[in-house]
Amino acid sequence: MAKTAGGAGALPTPPAAPRKSVTGTRLWVAVLFLLPALVLLGALVVYPIGYSVWRSLFDASGSGFVGLDNYAEIFTDDATLVAVRNTAIWVAVAPALVTALGLIFAVLTERVRWGTAFKLIVFMPMAISMLAAGIIFRLVYEQDPDQGVANAVVTSVHDVFADESVYPKARPNAQVSDLRPSGGGSFTTEGAVRAGSPALLPLVGIAPNRLPGDPEDAKAPTGNGVTGTVWLDFRLGGGGEKGAVDRGEKALKGVKVEAVKDGKVVATATSGADGTFRLPESADGARLRLPGSNFAAPYNGIEWLGPTLVTPAVIGSYVWMWAGFAMVLIAAGLAGVDRNLLEAARVDGANEWQVFRRITVPLLAPVLVVVLVTLMINVMKVFDLVYIIAPQPTQDEANVLALQLYLASYGGGGDFGLGSAIGVVLLLLVLPVMWVNIRRLRKERQR
Repeated sequence: MAKTAGGAGALPTPPAAPRKSVTGTRLWVAVLFLLPALVLLGALVVYPIGYSVWRSLFDASGSGFVGLDNYAEIFTDDATLVAVRNTAIWVAVAPALVTALGLIFAVLTERVRWGTAFKLIVFMPMAISMLAAGIIFRLVYEQDPDQGVANAVVTSVHDVFADESVYPKARPNAQVSDLRPSGGGSFTTEGAVRAGSPALLPLVGIAPNRLPGDPEDAKAPTGNGVTGTVWLDFRLGGGGEKGAVDRGEKALKGVKVEAVKDGKVVATATSGADGTFRLPESADGARLRLPGSNFAAPYNGIEWLGPTLVTPAVIGSYVWMWAGFAMVLIAAGLAGVDRNLLEAARVDGANEWQVFRRITVPLLAPVLVVVLVTLMINVMKVFDLVYIIAPQPTQDEANVLALQLYLASYGGGGDFGLGSAIGVVLLLLVLPVMWVNIRRLRKERQR
């Protein structure tokens, strides 16, 4: 019989084998190989996070402990609250827009002949740095239509459907004319016009060499009936009689003239190349009015970088840059979709919208979540586009947390305590999104 353990003649216990990892590698070997990565991770990630949390508890100079005062200032300071609000707008709008556009582009490029070329064009903005993209869109959003592409398009479309004012800076000479302001930018004569008595409507306020086109010399009206002349009562070099059509004074062509009786327009006319106009007999006894449309300032487009639209404008530039990124990822996921499912749905009578909504989108849901989560993390730290595109007068309205962190710490504020607190808040905002992403990855591995 075998001896009992611990008794006389017991068999010796074999030495314990060195502990190994799941892959069969000794633990100390694994730690040795991971040590450089762990050191870098600690030096570049763990230590900065820990120091930022510690620094956020001190004042601007770092010598006085203030506790949570810096965090309280984040939610009480007006500038920082605007940054928090704009960051929330970015997180809610920009990732959704980019993902939706990427999905649309990815689906449509499968149906066009030059799909690869289209994908290349859409993806090209990703090769541009944020700095370069900001400079490009700062020029795109220029207010002057002669420089800004956006307003050049807007004004061109506007001018197709709206009449352009003829002489935006013209006005009557009150000393020699009975034209008086009558509301809405228009001018109306105080006296009534009579047939056989020409109405003289002199205007000033424009340099003769700044008149559009090649204007003719003004002429006094001739013939019977209700007539008149609209002209520029000024000529280079001076001279002549004010309120009279003198030689060398230029006609104002295309000015609309209305005959008004009892507040109603009874007749209209437009001045010709020599400045003269003729109204029908029904205008006899009426007062003449030059509508404000003759003098309205030219349409100058939309104030893209004004206080109201600056944040949507910057988000538009971000969408332009990142739509290609979303499209490529979604297209890669779309390539793995079983085409038999799509064809089966079409055979069962589903139209293309139903196939897209009920088959394609659910199958692409994992990829869409990846793109959406990635972009949400990305927009929380957006800085370059806002700093470059938003002009100084409206930068406060476009402010975001990452920009506020820079302004509080390095952009003249010099408050590293507040800047560190903003950095910690940004980290806390990113953590839930990262946690959702990690859970999703774990679920996918368990499948």
